[in-house]
Amino acid sequence: MRNLQKLAAGALEDVLAGAALHQVLPRRLQQLQTPGERGALQDIVYGSLRQLGRLDAWLAALLERPLTDHELGWLLRVAIYQLAYTRAPAHAVVHNAVSAAGEGWRRGLANAVLRNFQRRRAELEKIADALPSARWSHPDWWIAKLQGEHPAHWQAILEASLLHPPFTLRINCRRGDVAGYLQRLDEAGMTAHQTGPVAVTLDRAVPVHSLPGFDAGDVSVQDAGAQWAAFLLDAQPGERVLDACAAPGGKTGHILERADVELIAIDVDAARLARVQENLDRLQLKATLVEGDAAQPDGWWDGRPFDRILADVPCSASGVVRRNPDIKWLRRPEDIAQFAAQQAVMLEALWRLLAPGGTLLYATCSIFHEENDGQVQAFLARHTGEAERSPLPEPLSDGPLLPAAEHDGFYYALLRKT
Repeated sequence: MRNLQKLAAGALEDVLAGAALHQVLPRRLQQLQTPGERGALQDIVYGSLRQLGRLDAWLAALLERPLTDHELGWLLRVAIYQLAYTRAPAHAVVHNAVSAAGEGWRRGLANAVLRNFQRRRAELEKIADALPSARWSHPDWWIAKLQGEHPAHWQAILEASLLHPPFTLRINCRRGDVAGYLQRLDEAGMTAHQTGPVAVTLDRAVPVHSLPGFDAGDVSVQDAGAQWAAFLLDAQPGERVLDACAAPGGKTGHILERADVELIAIDVDAARLARVQENLDRLQLKATLVEGDAAQPDGWWDGRPFDRILADVPCSASGVVRRNPDIKWLRRPEDIAQFAAQQAVMLEALWRLLAPGGTLLYATCSIFHEENDGQVQAFLARHTGEAERSPLPEPLSDGPLLPAAEHDGFYYALLRKT
């Protein structure tokens, strides 16, 4: 456990110094020998980042003065997280953290802080609850933004963002249906329930290769909210379809599962595009993959218009922070305007590739106004008489799909070229 604590503490320190979690964590997972150890490390790091605001408040209350030894501070946060949120034996957590702290005053301080946390837990909960950034474990500016843009739902959004994300599958409709797959899961001893037209959510996450039929392409892992994209795009057999910013390929596969179309999937990142191909190979589906920038189509477009375009644009990812908990600590308020500017350029570039009468689905995994309705309203104002917005079904008709227990947060707008 000591090794896990030190590895987790190092990962947190790197992330808060500005490194992305998806770059930091794999290097540390490679240092562990067993799947159990790797799973435990991942849970500790993700959980600590989800609850970091609370951990910061607790540690500050337990110290007489700010701790200048940052390495020890991250180790203590990890140990406090384990004491508060995991089933690890408390005596083992404390013993291993004290041992990992080193010698002399560091050892004594670690022991005192962790013992005091156990004794003062009820008092510390009240201290944290009085601080918004600790109560909700999000930056103050993020909380204020949600309060302003979602006054009736901001608390529910923040509560959902602290949950462990659901483990949801998409049933390949070419190879089966929900009822049949639920039976297969039951026979495999995995309990699950339906959460969408072709979505099932397991009560507990499992290794993907242990899922019945996963390697054969019968199912894919995809959030229930993300599964709306292919349904709303509603590509029809024989149509020419563009999936812009396609990696890692979840929506690409879903579009092809629903209809035989001529699909071109582009992404600016060759390594991420390789993941799209891996997904398609597993699903036994085919698309034309192109490395290119969706904002600069002249470098890759052949001049033939598309009947449908999925514009899954880069965004703040504010709707998926429980899956990517580093984001809320790395984002800055000014980043939102930068994303919005990038989205506007991309939307304009893709719009001219759409055939008259064609449909473009604008999609983000954000819940911030500038990236969603604000973006779409500005686009429609620039294209009066040329673009119209189609209504969406419930639960998407009133704006973004807000994070909830069984799905992440997403935004969709269906635009038709007249």
